[in-house]
Amino acid sequence: MRIIYTDTYQKMSEEAAKVIAGQLWVKPDSVLGLATGSTPVELYQNLVWLHKTVGLDFAQATSFNLDEYVGLAEDDPQSYHRFMHENLFNHVNMRRDRIFFPNGMAADAAREAEDYEARIAAAGGIDMQLLGIGRNAHIGFNEPDDAFARTTHKVALKESTIEANARFFSSAAEVPREAMSMGIGTIFRARHIVLLASGAEKAEAVRDAVEGTITPRVPASILQLHPCVTLIVDHAAGALLSGKSEP
Repeated sequence: MRIIYTDTYQKMSEEAAKVIAGQLWVKPDSVLGLATGSTPVELYQNLVWLHKTVGLDFAQATSFNLDEYVGLAEDDPQSYHRFMHENLFNHVNMRRDRIFFPNGMAADAAREAEDYEARIAAAGGIDMQLLGIGRNAHIGFNEPDDAFARTTHKVALKESTIEANARFFSSAAEVPREAMSMGIGTIFRARHIVLLASGAEKAEAVRDAVEGTITPRVPASILQLHPCVTLIVDHAAGALLSGKSEP
């Protein structure tokens, strides 16, 4: 695992943008796995800036989002579909027929999960997967469990995740209790994984994921076995890592 330490959230976002931009410059038709939440917001702003100023091209790229809430329509202000369009897709030249999300409104969640896996496979698999990490070390919406989920599936969200996401809603009561998420196996099949973490509240999860026992109770710990992971952290998130050094 390659670890990049940065001074601030802003520097973390800049480094992450360089990594993803480099992927697109080397392979313009890359398949990207994208994430939502507060962590990648400035990353996406940097990618939009690179698109507008130096012509970073998304026209041949394909994207698959990690997850989506169950029960939220695409146009719901809190849907991840809406988040991605407002923060990235509306501002770059990615083709709309190459943008994919798991459908949180699907009547048959199991069939939707199978179809999403099939769409990823048909695209040739994910070249670069972007991840954040939850305070309980979840990646995507893969919560701590007794086993690693292999494929896309419907997830019951833990109370800690609901509480963490309540800041995006009027109250915790409005946060959906379920989501559709890529599975750990789906994530693990990506050729290159880029994990971002910012803030002291993520420090324990980062330490446990990078240096702890590999266990489904710490979902991100499985990344220790992946052949190509880049972890980009600010100093607060990386403070508990034994190999921490100044950038």
